[in-house]
Amino acid sequence: MTTTTAAIRYSHTVGSLSNQGRGFQNPVDLALDSQGVIYVLNRAGPELPLRLPYKRVSMCTVDEEYLGEFGAGGTAPGEFWWPSALAFDRRDRLYVADEALNRITVFNTQGETLDTWGEAGAAPGQLNRPSGIAVDAADNLLVADSGNHRIQMFTADGRFLQSWGGFGDGPGRFNTPWGLALDSAGSVYVSDWGNDRIQKLDAAGQYLAQFPRPGAPIPQERRIRRPAGLCVDAEGIIYVADWGNERVRVLSPEGELLATLRGDSQTPTWANEYFQANPEEAALRLEADLSPAVAPPGGFGTTPDREESANVEKLFWGPTSVKLDGRGNLLVADSCRHRIQVYRWEGRTE
Repeated sequence: MTTTTAAIRYSHTVGSLSNQGRGFQNPVDLALDSQGVIYVLNRAGPELPLRLPYKRVSMCTVDEEYLGEFGAGGTAPGEFWWPSALAFDRRDRLYVADEALNRITVFNTQGETLDTWGEAGAAPGQLNRPSGIAVDAADNLLVADSGNHRIQMFTADGRFLQSWGGFGDGPGRFNTPWGLALDSAGSVYVSDWGNDRIQKLDAAGQYLAQFPRPGAPIPQERRIRRPAGLCVDAEGIIYVADWGNERVRVLSPEGELLATLRGDSQTPTWANEYFQANPEEAALRLEADLSPAVAPPGGFGTTPDREESANVEKLFWGPTSVKLDGRGNLLVADSCRHRIQVYRWEGRTE
């Protein structure tokens, strides 16, 4: 029996910790406009007055050019409280979901607020902690309505169209769905966070498949745990931010595991320029052990992988989003390390 694997090579890192300006603060999602500019959503919790200016959308390129930022924390129109996801439509309108405010805010590419809609509740069209969002070919917005355990569809101006799902672990049911993605045929992929699986639905919301497949014997080290953001390429290959395992998984269209990424690192340009201006901090970094041996976990809720990720700088720590830029790059929002890790897709091998 032949085994198919994916060849994916680490390229470089974009960004480093920065409260404002050139850098990121807990990037939770990213999206690309029609020109290839990357918009990075900085969640930057907790929600303290000091941190509210850090909640923003940063703009940059995959080649590490910083282009600016917009937004701030707050509850007024155009502000964020628990920003969770963002997506562009075909007109380059940027939609941002906010879990705490239960609303969607629409911006243009310059960061000007165009529209705000959404209200809290469980009735059709109401929201309870919206997380992942995606835009279909008709510019309708799909929303992972996490607290209501369903997927809802809205027009671009917020008019409710339909919803799918409800709480449960059966086909087409969800437990706190997080990420959303669409393939070229319009099929919808959902990171079913609480059920540790990916579900695939057709464009009308009918269940098609789930990964891993029901009853399939999956070794522990290959299981998805608490999946977050995901994306699908033109060949139907699925990329998943496996948040619970501190990894990125690459799956075939049939759900076969093609590759697992654990994280890589080199000092990004922005950080190097900072260290050149701050030689004392640069010297301390050179002296630091960035890949220490990690003791077994001792804290509540920790696992060996999470403990290792928290201490070894090159590893993913809280990967929340994966996106493709159309140029062969896979972009990973590495939230707890305040950076984007860039990988190059080099095809599949038998």
